[in-house]
Amino acid sequence: MSNNNNGDSSENKCPEKNKSILEQLFNEHAPGLVRFLARKTRNQEDAEDIAQGAFLRIQKLENLDQLDNPRAYLYQTASNLAIDQLRRAKLHRGYLQSETPTAPEIEESSGNYVDQATPERLLSAKEELVQIEETISDLPFKARQAFLLHRTKGLAYSDIAKEMGVSVSSVEKYILLALRQCHQALKH
Repeated sequence: MSNNNNGDSSENKCPEKNKSILEQLFNEHAPGLVRFLARKTRNQEDAEDIAQGAFLRIQKLENLDQLDNPRAYLYQTASNLAIDQLRRAKLHRGYLQSETPTAPEIEESSGNYVDQATPERLLSAKEELVQIEETISDLPFKARQAFLLHRTKGLAYSDIAKEMGVSVSSVEKYILLALRQCHQALKH
């Protein structure tokens, strides 16, 4: 029975020790970490979100006192999160660029849209609009909300993130999901 008590007491000490190490890390390195991330991401809000994510990841570790260099681990975790976010943003931009025709492509493929407003084209456009509206209404709530805030109100991702209480990377994921769903709906 005494082994169980000793095990319990060491488990109780561990979270306190972790909390102390985490607080020390935060107090000593949070501003520098945000500056480091802001240089990487070129966005102060993203840097703050990523730094928070890095601290949350470290908080989940069981034994912070066993890390050889907690500061290095913090910066590496944050750097990996920043790289992931930058990679997602690049994929998102690539997807948007591939789905948005340029002016010469529009002219080459169909000429002037006003000149081509035949009854068949109008009917097809109305059917596509209904399909898009149905697809948007079937999206998960947060994806629909982010997409509509961006497309109907013209809000920037950072403004949408503030309004929804999520990170900018979450907004990017939501909007990318909505765009993919709309694209899939139009393919069928």
